[in-house]
Amino acid sequence: MQKVDVVLGSFYGDEGKGKIIDYLGAKADVALRATGGNNAGHSIEVDSKKYVFHLIPSGILNEGTMAIIGNGVVIDPKVLIEEINSLKENGVDVSNLRISTKAHVIFPYHIEEDRMLESLRGSKKIGTTVRGIGPCYCDKYERSGIRIEDLYAKNFQELLKRNVEKKNKLFALYGFEEVDFEEIYKEYTEYANILKEYVTDTVTLLHKLIKEGKKIICEGAQATLLDIDFGSYPYVTSSNPTIGGILTGSGLNPKQIGEVYGVMKAYSSRVGAGPYVTEQDNEIGDLIRELGHEYGATTKRPRRCGYLDLVALRYAVLINGITALCMNHLDTVLKLDTIKLCVGYERDGEIFEDFTTNEEELLKSVPVYEEFSGDLSDISQIRDFQDLPEVAKKYIERIEEFVGVPIKFIGVGAGREEIIVR
Repeated sequence: MQKVDVVLGSFYGDEGKGKIIDYLGAKADVALRATGGNNAGHSIEVDSKKYVFHLIPSGILNEGTMAIIGNGVVIDPKVLIEEINSLKENGVDVSNLRISTKAHVIFPYHIEEDRMLESLRGSKKIGTTVRGIGPCYCDKYERSGIRIEDLYAKNFQELLKRNVEKKNKLFALYGFEEVDFEEIYKEYTEYANILKEYVTDTVTLLHKLIKEGKKIICEGAQATLLDIDFGSYPYVTSSNPTIGGILTGSGLNPKQIGEVYGVMKAYSSRVGAGPYVTEQDNEIGDLIRELGHEYGATTKRPRRCGYLDLVALRYAVLINGITALCMNHLDTVLKLDTIKLCVGYERDGEIFEDFTTNEEELLKSVPVYEEFSGDLSDISQIRDFQDLPEVAKKYIERIEEFVGVPIKFIGVGAGREEIIVR
């Protein structure tokens, strides 16, 4: 049986999953997205042109590759249609796009509710992108959500009216702007007509494709430490971007999973609030941000930057069953005078090598570092591991030793071809 390979983020997102997905996807028949919404973004650089994906699997850039948006994704139709049109304008064939009938739909009232909830948190803001993702997932689990297939149902108008009336009572209570039912109904009826040609039962489709021996790559969104269960709660996303979410968000079963690739950077970064043990809120962090161009693909927000945390990385390996790691930005971290690896947390005079998501424990954790010297050599043209500077090889080997899995892909530059495959 053909196995489905999965690419997941190992930290807080923005690890550069797009580059690895692009490489693996060149040999894939199908690219699958199973979790998250348009709060996620994959950036792919092809022939000096940058493509930013929010909902559509980036594998669609490969000619003939089918791109599937699974049931676990929450979809803002307006954003999806804009993305489709943008790809068309750039000469990308989108006829192979497929959208799950079971995926939940984001409406304007979700975005307004997101804005309201973040405002009401006061000084305890989560740092949400305010795109309605969280409230949409809330409706899904409260069982009042509207799915893609409902857009074509006879009772769509009734379902929408019920939700709008309920949300408007909430907005009125807290003094927020109410939404207009008629306007939304008209707008979403038009969206439904545009998207209809792409909508299908993707669960059945995926199992048929596997039976036919098709090669499938699943593109993860966000990352392990943003997982609603296993991340640094409550500073997390509203879905499970770990391996379990891939299964429930697609309809695949565990026996169908092959390689699980964990994507990381040679340093670390985080967007939004929440504990971050190795953060460098200083000149080093600023330097990493500028060298690595650490600004959100979706939001353009500056990312918090710091050294690589092996305690957290090993946790991601354990949670996801990661079989190999993919490191980006080795060229960036080598430009630092001193490179540091966090190999433990010190709390109350004790050293811990096991990760915790407890906020109080993380906030009082002091990173224990091992240090390496930087190397200003240009490594962008290197394609063999043995040709890397000695410090780079030692750095990588120490990471592998600590977390227990090999680093198979090493990014040595921004271009899609600037990569070492071991």
